[in-house]
Amino acid sequence: MALLIRDITPADAAGVIAVLNPIIEARVYTALDAPFSLADERDFIAAFPERGVWKVAVRATDHRLVGFQILEPFGPYTRAFDHVGTLGTFVDLNERRQGIATRLFAATFAAARQKGYEKIFTFVRADNPAAQAVYQRAGFETIGTARRHARIDGRYIDEVLIEKFLADTAQA
Repeated sequence: MALLIRDITPADAAGVIAVLNPIIEARVYTALDAPFSLADERDFIAAFPERGVWKVAVRATDHRLVGFQILEPFGPYTRAFDHVGTLGTFVDLNERRQGIATRLFAATFAAARQKGYEKIFTFVRADNPAAQAVYQRAGFETIGTARRHARIDGRYIDEVLIEKFLADTAQA
């Protein structure tokens, strides 16, 4: 599939919720538990932090948004975490396994390095092995499990903690 990977724009809000809301409504891929309105998404894009990285994957043939990756500063309440970002990856449920996430990772990692990030940290649902595999192929390592970390529809879900260092060698 021919893709254009680019930064988010406010005009992408409808495309973002067209990808994100079905993922949320499926109840098995994310810890997000409520769909987003178009107004909420526009507001979120407008208020997105300057140090953040938000890449979208747009299909070249019809310019339809088919995935996105969002990296935000971790713990913005202290400068101690300025080198760490948290990441979320979302690909249209009908467009998976076509290399979209792989292309998004490459663009996000490059932009994150330019913005001074050295490490990316995230959570993946423990009951979503496909997502865990995607992140592992991108170089993430599992560092632990947060037990009963999310509760969706009254059911507790474990989340796997994963991280990736962007530099070739991590400094202790």
